[in-house]
Amino acid sequence: MAQYSAHLDGVFVALADPTRRAVVRRLGHGPTSVGDLAREFPMTLPSFMKHVRTLESNGLIRTVKSGRVRTCVLNRERLALIDDWLAEQRRIWEERTDRLERFVTDPKENRQ
Repeated sequence: MAQYSAHLDGVFVALADPTRRAVVRRLGHGPTSVGDLAREFPMTLPSFMKHVRTLESNGLIRTVKSGRVRTCVLNRERLALIDDWLAEQRRIWEERTDRLERFVTDPKENRQ
């Protein structure tokens, strides 16, 4: 569970930045070279590479170097961590609201 939490924390930290979210969104359309990705953002290539390294170190993207071109690929399995966490939170809150609804609407529930 601690390992899961550390991975989840890293994913949320990585996605807290709008540039990194935009990169993830762009890579959702398919693999793209770092150069093509960097052209879409008003920053220097070294600054952009920091975002790429953050995404890569948190497992959200993989990069493959072929010759002089480094290509980024989205790791969709890593995004499943967020999906799983949100589904768990949704289930917890739905159970709580269901119990509250039963308490308010069911007179038998109020006697306990």
